[in-house]
Amino acid sequence: MSIRFRGLKLLGFVTSAYLLGAWIEPDKTAHAFMAGAKIFGELLLIFPLIILITALIDYRFDAKTFARHLGEESGAKGWALALGAGVLSHGPMYAWYPMFEEIRAHGVRYGLMAAFFYARSIKIPMLPIMVDYFGVSFTAILTLYILLAAWAQGWIIERFCGQCDGEFKGKS
Repeated sequence: MSIRFRGLKLLGFVTSAYLLGAWIEPDKTAHAFMAGAKIFGELLLIFPLIILITALIDYRFDAKTFARHLGEESGAKGWALALGAGVLSHGPMYAWYPMFEEIRAHGVRYGLMAAFFYARSIKIPMLPIMVDYFGVSFTAILTLYILLAAWAQGWIIERFCGQCDGEFKGKS
């Protein structure tokens, strides 16, 4: 198993931005750096839990199983699973990217991935607050529209990307 670090360009960019900022506005840059360091320190406390959960998911779930349920022949069940899993998923979106990269290699459809990511905008813990502020009708209709839009986005992605390994299929 090889470990890839894909953040070198971003690290270089951020470092360059801080160096430029330190040259132009040293006090503001120092304040920004300290604020960022504080947040990073808080995140370090959460990382062991994230690593544990990720390891358990990797141990428990097989990419081939996901691909079987979200692959070419998944049909309506695949759309329902992608939308439902998107609504139920929590945490930062970037945490899902490595898993989706792996299951994509086993044949998961781009459209279902897009629908999953779009459906993540429905936050179950926030629904009661939304109902309190805007009412049941508005919340229900908006939630339905988000799910329909998630499906539509996935359908559009499949039309343009299909199974072409990420290359855009649209007409020039």
